[in-house]
Amino acid sequence: MPNEIEAQVAELEKKIKLLQKNQPKDQISIIAFSGDLDKMLAAMIIATGARAMDTEVKMFFTFWATAMLRDPKKTGKGKDLMSKMFGFMLPKGSSKLKLSKMNMCGMGTSMLKVLMKKKRVSSLEELLAIAGELGVEINVCEMSMDLMGFKREEMLDYPNLKYVGVGSYLADADESRIQLFI
Repeated sequence: MPNEIEAQVAELEKKIKLLQKNQPKDQISIIAFSGDLDKMLAAMIIATGARAMDTEVKMFFTFWATAMLRDPKKTGKGKDLMSKMFGFMLPKGSSKLKLSKMNMCGMGTSMLKVLMKKKRVSSLEELLAIAGELGVEINVCEMSMDLMGFKREEMLDYPNLKYVGVGSYLADADESRIQLFI
């Protein structure tokens, strides 16, 4: 009987250790998919807010959101015609993003930016700088960059920027307490 109880206790201890090992981290994983100003503002506000609360934040920028990370002062060399066309048609940096609703040929975007300034709400550019200072990790999807024709040399200088594949996002999301798609 004592050996049976010891075996059961050992089995329970093993299960507890496995459960503890598989607990999610105090981490949030955010897929930034949209290239819209209002959606990227929301993503960056959530990211900086979570980081300010000591939660680790990992953002995965893919498809249209990658345009936000382009530095307006930089260009990529050796692009084919399609890449040049995408580069011309897509916004070059966060200051060029438009609203998803009520853009009204740019008037809505301008109105929102004026209102944000008046109400002392940080701009997208300021939020990006704050995110860098707080240690928000930004991972850029290499496949999306390749599809859009973006080169590494035209991306922002951001302290925690990495070029990754979808597997990196999935690994981060798997160990995160919260996952968001914006």
